[in-house]
Amino acid sequence: MRIVMFYHSLVSDWNHGNAHLLRGIVRELQARGHRVDVYEPRDGWSLRHLVAAHGQRPLREFRRAFPTLRSTAYDEETLDLRRALAGADLVIVHEWNSPRLVHRIGAHHRRAGGYGLLFHDTHHRSVTAPQQMADYDLSGYDGVLAFGRVVRDLYLAQRWARRAWTWHEAADVRLFRPLPCIEREGDVVWIGNWGDDERTRELNEYLFEPVRALGLRARVHGVRYPPEALRALRESGIEYTGWLPNYRVPHVLARFALTVHVPRRPYVERLPGIPTIRVFEALACGIPLVSAPWRDAEGLFRPGTDYLVARDGREMQEHLAHLLADRPAAEALARAGRETILARHTCAHRVDELLATCGELGLDAAAPPIPADAAVNQVAEEAADG
Repeated sequence: MRIVMFYHSLVSDWNHGNAHLLRGIVRELQARGHRVDVYEPRDGWSLRHLVAAHGQRPLREFRRAFPTLRSTAYDEETLDLRRALAGADLVIVHEWNSPRLVHRIGAHHRRAGGYGLLFHDTHHRSVTAPQQMADYDLSGYDGVLAFGRVVRDLYLAQRWARRAWTWHEAADVRLFRPLPCIEREGDVVWIGNWGDDERTRELNEYLFEPVRALGLRARVHGVRYPPEALRALRESGIEYTGWLPNYRVPHVLARFALTVHVPRRPYVERLPGIPTIRVFEALACGIPLVSAPWRDAEGLFRPGTDYLVARDGREMQEHLAHLLADRPAAEALARAGRETILARHTCAHRVDELLATCGELGLDAAAPPIPADAAVNQVAEEAADG
């Protein structure tokens, strides 16, 4: 198939977690022989902040880390949809695109047809800002890929879409894997962005205070930490090292004994069953994980077997101390978590699910893509025909 994807960024993961899954899905589709064309805005917010903070070096490193991944930068005002979508079998549009572009692609689909069109939602706005999601005109779409069952059900209940499928996040296990030969440097690492005060209290209770109380060697990676957060890190004795390219995460996790999961408040309170992609990636890397409370309403994992759950800060402190003292228990926990990822939550599993959805839409997932030159000629012929 030829698959065309409109996402915020393939190149930049600066405060943009969706790039993680996108890269893994594209690589898996490519490995199966599909042609994938990713479009991203030329002046996207994430890429703009990345370059402002770090220059061009991350872009060069991205190309070395992912030699098969390429995206087409576009300006929305001049984007030629007829050319971009010529010969497409499947088009996926992420929810971080503008409502105007979402509408334009839906209108093209109604007018031209010939391909499947799906909207992909990986955010909590469906429950925290439903008026924003209602602004998206999905009448020209075949359905929605939602990153959790509760989000899928909302699209159907609110009649934002006619059809919707649950499409959870997952780990690219070509990249996220144990690296046992790397020498350990510390006790606990946390990789995550500050999050607009969506988990300030939780970070203090489940990370900063346990690390301080136990005197652990700890490190935090992430962006958008305000001065008061940096002060709290210093007072807790935690090293802060800023942005970490996602492809380096396995090497960092390998240097620490444990990691933790501290979900944002909207996910805990209103989106049960949806962990962030960091959980999938950490477990794939074979590092023991202890989580602040979240309800695994969809049975993705085996709480207590794949990872431990701390009901409060005191229990988080107890779990960390136990796992650091009992290496066999820590290894068993890490082994179980990785087994679950390999059995159910890889990008290969998600591509299988995507292709099954294509089958429901009547698309031939085995269809060879139209060559690029043929697609361009097709556009020219359509234009000549009026």
